[in-house]
Amino acid sequence: MIDSLNGEVLSIGLDHAVIECAGVGYRFLATPPTLGRLTRGENRRVLTSMVVKDDGVTLYGFGDADERTMFHKLQTVTGLGPKLALAALAVFEPGELAARISASDAKAVQSIPGVGKKMADRIVLELKDKLEGLYVVAADATASAPAAPAGASFAAEQVIEALVGLGFGEKVARPVVDKLVAENPDEATSALLRAALTQLGTK
Repeated sequence: MIDSLNGEVLSIGLDHAVIECAGVGYRFLATPPTLGRLTRGENRRVLTSMVVKDDGVTLYGFGDADERTMFHKLQTVTGLGPKLALAALAVFEPGELAARISASDAKAVQSIPGVGKKMADRIVLELKDKLEGLYVVAADATASAPAAPAGASFAAEQVIEALVGLGFGEKVARPVVDKLVAENPDEATSALLRAALTQLGTK
C-alpha cells in the first residue's frame, strides 16, 4: 500500500500529476485544488490512496488528510466508486461537502457530475451521521493555482476534456467554458475548471 509520495514533481495535468520517488515516477489522479498546490520541478509530498481493481491499479493523490478521509468515506456509500468520489472533491471542499450532507441538502449533492437524485439521497442517508464535526470548510485553493498555458483556446480545450472525463457532455460543457474564457482570458486553467464545475453544477 502506497500511503504517500515525497519527491520531485515531474509533470502536472488537469486531472493528474507525476512525482518521482527514488527514481520511479508515480502517476496519480487528483482534483484541481490538489494539483494547484503542486509546482513542477519542486519537491512536494502528497497523501495517496491506492485502488486495486480487476482492470488495474490506480493511485489517487490528496493535498491533506481531510480530502483523503472524505474520499474514503464517500466510497462507503453503496454503489459509489473512487471516480465519483474524486468528482465530488473536484466540486466541493471536504468541509463544504460535509456541511451539505449534514444539512440533508441532497439537491446540492446532485451538482456532482454522475450523481442523480437517488445517489444524492443515498449519500445523505448513509453519511449524514458520520461526518458531523470532522471537517472545517477550507479556503478556496484555486487562488494559488499555476498559470494557465499560453493561449486561451488551448486552455479551454483542456478544461472541456477534463469536464468530459468527469461525466459532462461536450455539448453542455463547451458553451460554459467558452463563456468563462471570454470573460476571463487570463484565468488559471485549474481555476477555470473549478468555475466551470460550479456553473455546470447549477444547471
